[in-house]
Amino acid sequence: MKKAVKCLAVSVFCLFILAVNSTAFSQTIPVGTPVLDDYLRRLQLLGTLDSASSWMIRPLYPAEAFGIVHGFDLDSSVVDLDNSFFHRTIGKKGKGKFLTLPGTYKVQYNSTYAFGVNDGAFIPNRGIQQIFSPGVYAEYGKFSLQLQPEVLLAQNKDYIGFPIEHQATILFYYEYMNRIDMPERFGKGAFNRFYPGQSSLRFNLKEYSIGLSTENLWWGPGRRNSLLLGNNAPGFLHFTLNTRKPVKTPIGSFEAQSVSGFLKSTDFLPPWPDYSIQENPVLIPKPEDGNRFLSGLILTYQPKWVPGLFLGYGSVNHLYRSDVSGLDDIIPIFNGRKGPANAFDPIRDKRQQFSSGFFRWLSPAGRFEFYGEYGTRGNSRKLEEFMTTPEQGRAFTFGFAHLMSLKKPGRFLEISSEMTLSGQTIREEIRQLRTWYIHDHVRHGYTHQGQVLGIGNGPAANQLFLGVAWVEGLKKIGLQFERIEYNNDFYYYRYEASKDFRNKYVDLVFTLAPEWKFGDFLLSGKFQHVNTLNYKWFLENQPDQYFVPGFDRKNFVGQIGLTYMFR
Repeated sequence: MKKAVKCLAVSVFCLFILAVNSTAFSQTIPVGTPVLDDYLRRLQLLGTLDSASSWMIRPLYPAEAFGIVHGFDLDSSVVDLDNSFFHRTIGKKGKGKFLTLPGTYKVQYNSTYAFGVNDGAFIPNRGIQQIFSPGVYAEYGKFSLQLQPEVLLAQNKDYIGFPIEHQATILFYYEYMNRIDMPERFGKGAFNRFYPGQSSLRFNLKEYSIGLSTENLWWGPGRRNSLLLGNNAPGFLHFTLNTRKPVKTPIGSFEAQSVSGFLKSTDFLPPWPDYSIQENPVLIPKPEDGNRFLSGLILTYQPKWVPGLFLGYGSVNHLYRSDVSGLDDIIPIFNGRKGPANAFDPIRDKRQQFSSGFFRWLSPAGRFEFYGEYGTRGNSRKLEEFMTTPEQGRAFTFGFAHLMSLKKPGRFLEISSEMTLSGQTIREEIRQLRTWYIHDHVRHGYTHQGQVLGIGNGPAANQLFLGVAWVEGLKKIGLQFERIEYNNDFYYYRYEASKDFRNKYVDLVFTLAPEWKFGDFLLSGKFQHVNTLNYKWFLENQPDQYFVPGFDRKNFVGQIGLTYMFR
């Protein structure tokens, strides 16, 4: 492991030596920034921004990708380097610059139980939690420094989770909880943390950038879900080598990123860890050192002959740091080890691997986009085996968005939908616990700081989203509906033998989602009514009645994001 880090450090140093003078603008729009993140994608759909960017590797670099002078100053009305106290030139002859990044404040409230995904450093929490995120950016020559830490303050109130009344069901439940670090609650009191947040130190050369970062990453075309990397957990420390804008070639444009990072575990336990059935404890302790090493690679291609079409491939691999033994554990392109899944391979089986192929078709003329991602749990299957049973170990996402013109110029009706399925359909996969994000050897699963890195709703979750919104510039009022089916593999794993198929754990979510601009403030909100059916798969049998209500619950969720643009 130490040798690998030294090799990466040497590579960074060599690239520094190769530098030539050029101007670098590297501030990013962090994934999940209130209003701005979603607004930029709408601008591309309208044809206002360059359609050459795939939007499948984030965070974005608006200055490089779209020609915006300062990444967050979309209309060049905020930054005045000559007269502003918050933005100024630095260094000899003003060759460098210092910017005060938009300050961000987020607050979330859950009335009854934990709910919320793709919310970065937020934790599963009942009550109020807040994130404060100020930031500054500086660059000189080819070097750039972005400091945007996050301070999390969470009430972390107690709430009813997985009920002990399940009795024998808890044995089945712990087959999953023993293979993933995904606690229901982060301790027994208030949870306060300081994170580096959306920070980075980079060396930038033309279209390329290399450096250290703790920014959230989003890989893939999805608006709601990413199979490989999303912003459901806090950002993790990683080395990155990436493009900042499409690299043009005679056959089309390419974008890419390679990361090597470090995932952390938690010490928080699943519910009822001391419970035993017939003197058999349900909890099997995980390795004491649950920190892991992650490597990943993503590549996108925009064919020259088909404008608006983007194709891509991504792969991630992670394993315990103590298990890292060679280059193929570090560089994802070398970690396939093709062969039958049922054959014993100790080198392959110590890794948890995911890969996906994806596409995005963008039509600014029609103000329409259609996208999809198809992933596999592991990338060691031979091609003929995949062609025979492509549904084995699969997960996928498909979605679209369309902006329809209204009578007044500049106003649109946005219609969008997305469907994500990661629950398995092959019985043997379910019985063998071959579920997305859990693992037999890497028993902390595909998580960082106790939260899943991919689909926020966890292993084997299925979602259907529908949304309609009125939009005008930075203003938006949206109505959304979402159906979330939790851990479909566990449901069939537990209830197949009894043939009792009444108690699926499902959320029906109704959302009002406004966004608005007030002077230098950008305000976004989500106000959600969550109607939960059979909470935690619980249903109380009644001998004289078959169709009985399960443990149905209701939850109110409010989330507000506020961004202030310093002038």
